[in-house]
This record gives sequence, C-alpha cells and structure tokens, in this order.
Amino acid sequence: MRIRLFIALAAIPLVASPLPAQDAPAHVPIPTVAARAQDVETIDGIVAAFYEVISGPVGQPREWGRDATLYLEPIFFTIARIDPETGAPLGRTISKQEFVDESDAWLIENGFVEREIHRETRRFGNIAHVWSTYAWSTADGGTGRGINGIHLYHDGSRWWITHATWDSEREDNPIPAEYLP
Repeated sequence: MRIRLFIALAAIPLVASPLPAQDAPAHVPIPTVAARAQDVETIDGIVAAFYEVISGPVGQPREWGRDATLYLEPIFFTIARIDPETGAPLGRTISKQEFVDESDAWLIENGFVEREIHRETRRFGNIAHVWSTYAWSTADGGTGRGINGIHLYHDGSRWWITHATWDSEREDNPIPAEYLP
C-alpha cells in the first residue's frame, strides 16, 4: 500500500512471514522529503499515492521518501494471513521501517505493480476508512488480489494514513462480489 502502502502486500513472502535471523534484511534509509499537495489534499490523492509508491518495474527503486509523507507517525501495518501449518489466522503488525527493510529488495528484484480495482469509502468528520480492493502483478507473471483497509485522519489541512491492514484473496477467502468492480 499500500501499500503503502501502500503502499498492501501479503503476497510478498518476505513480508508475510518472519525472516530467519541469518536472512535479516539490510536497513533501507527512508529519505525525508516534503509531501506533495496532490498526494495529501484529498482521499483520492492519498490512496493513489499509496499504490503508486509501492509499484514499479524490475530495477526501479521505490519512492520511500514520498511514501513516508503519507503517514501520521508512528505508523504500523497489519498483515492478515493464514498459518500454512495450522490453517489458523495470523496477524502480524510491523512498523513502516520494518516493511521497507523486508520488502525493498524483493520489490526491486521482482518488479511489482499494485493497483486499486474497487473502493468503498466511509467518512465521518475528520476520519475516514477506505476499503480498497487491489490487484497486483510481478514481472514474472505472478498475480493476486486482496483488500487494504486504510484508516485516514484529516488534520484540517491534509489527510494522513494512520494505519493500514490487508489480507490476500485465497481459494478459501475469495473477494466478495460487492468488493469487486
């Protein structure tokens, strides 16, 4: 997300499961940049940016500095998945930095594009919840879908993402028709 982050990426094996100590990822510095007005002025803008920053072809570094401007710190992501051994639901909550460290190399090496295919938004006052159905693909032909739950807060001048949670579509967890285009 979504993945932002945006950019939303339970399908990425490095993010979906804990890494063994010997495979610990390198720390990826997140540059400090100013927020782009078009990214944070509207719900449409922040959701579009959430998907744009995580997407790119093989070899293209992701825009982690731009991505960081979307979130109210401290920001955490929760990845919902199923334990492959027990079949039990698992939730893993990680920081923005953990997400970047664990996914950056994989995203660059594999190429990854995530796009929104359907959205439902509920807003009350200065809060909103975006239920965003996504489709992803990799350069080698991998594909998948899922739903990002994106929590937003408006501070009077701009929108901030305060949390994002996602789950991937699986054979036993198909996306309901009402969340598809």
